[in-house]
Amino acid sequence: MPNPKLDDHDDYKFLRIVDAMASINQKVNLIGVITEIGVSKQSKGTDCCCTLKIVDESNAGSGISVNFFAESFEKLPCVESAGDIIQLGRIMVKRHRSRVYLSFHKNFSSFAIYEGREGSNFVPYQVSSRFQPRDQDRKFITGLRKWTLSHQLDTASSDFLSLKEIKQAHQSNLICKILHVCEVKDGERMLFVWDGTDAPPVSIHRKLDEELENPLPLQLESTPLSRNVLCKFPAVGTVLRMTSDRCNEKLGLHLLKAGKWVQFRNIDFEVCSGLWCGILHSKSKLSFLPDDDDYALQCQRVYDERVKSDWDRKPFTCFPWPSKITDTDYQDVPFVTLMDILTYPEVIAKFRCVVRVVATLPAHPRDFQAPCGTYRLRLTLEDPTARIHAYLYAEDGVKFFEGCSSTDTMIKMYNALLGIEETDDADLDEKPRNPPWVECCLNSYNIDECDVWGSIRYRIFATKLIG
Repeated sequence: MPNPKLDDHDDYKFLRIVDAMASINQKVNLIGVITEIGVSKQSKGTDCCCTLKIVDESNAGSGISVNFFAESFEKLPCVESAGDIIQLGRIMVKRHRSRVYLSFHKNFSSFAIYEGREGSNFVPYQVSSRFQPRDQDRKFITGLRKWTLSHQLDTASSDFLSLKEIKQAHQSNLICKILHVCEVKDGERMLFVWDGTDAPPVSIHRKLDEELENPLPLQLESTPLSRNVLCKFPAVGTVLRMTSDRCNEKLGLHLLKAGKWVQFRNIDFEVCSGLWCGILHSKSKLSFLPDDDDYALQCQRVYDERVKSDWDRKPFTCFPWPSKITDTDYQDVPFVTLMDILTYPEVIAKFRCVVRVVATLPAHPRDFQAPCGTYRLRLTLEDPTARIHAYLYAEDGVKFFEGCSSTDTMIKMYNALLGIEETDDADLDEKPRNPPWVECCLNSYNIDECDVWGSIRYRIFATKLIG
């Protein structure tokens, strides 16, 4: 075995991981393939830190963890894809109890990251300030690239979920595409991720009587995303919000790039105001996947097939057909999603969709009509892609409730529409609501000609309750 100890006069050499693990408290040089990336975070001191896992042919199974510390998030390794190669210089081998790991010191260690694909160039896409390239690096990079072609790297988990399978209070793994990253509070980022499937609908626990003072939100972020951002989102499939707002440490989510496929490990799923949210922790890990990853390509194929179909834009969980609580005048018109509606290129248009009615304002059917007898109410509609407000007014309200021969009948049909169990009025808000999928027609219109896109509203028309 080569002498693991390095000093300033040693020849430049790389150790295998298995040899480095026997070199406790020594500085070594290594080169390996990255299989896992920890989420960057603020350390307990002034530095930022992250952890990578690397493997080579000597330790392809478990690999070894590398802890990095730097003055800022930007100076930490920013890995573009699992399977890329990292070159480490003068890095310390440490042991904590029975675990051996590597520690990168900003004062004397160095790193360089290269693309892992065979045929890529030998120019690193990120280097640390102390890195010095050498001609002999190329043969080691070439060797690792050839090795990865014949060795299946453990970059994917066997127990990952798709968004259609997520559950509350279950720490899980998720493969998805990052669509957007934005700052929602000072220093706090939110990720918007997608895999083409529909997250399962959830029960609504908010009391209907709170809708006036504390309405059910249309999104989890305080400020709605701009139309320009929404127009880049897929028309089908749930866009999941992912946040770290319950983490005690500041995470470097701003380093994550939109458009990348990634596998997250050790994340939670929670429901907030009836909307799914992913929760990242300081122990969460991720692996970036190449665009031609088999799973990513399969997700894209399923999406492409779904958007080309005239009928597959219905939510997965409403198949074979939505509830017959409502009916519309346009039975031959294909369905669209609420994301289709939000991003439609024309201001005034008509649509047919499948939604759930998750809230109304006013909350009780006896208040749906003004003293003059005119219907005026606001419904909160959702599907797997979005949540919107839609208004039911005047003659559209008359048509909607024309099958209600009495107030008692209207209350029963209203309860069915919102998924409220038959109960006394006093208990109306005591149980969670599980609204069924129903079809309706929507008409978009503009209330301010000076602010065309910012003043679009939606009203329900050509739709009626049929019990």
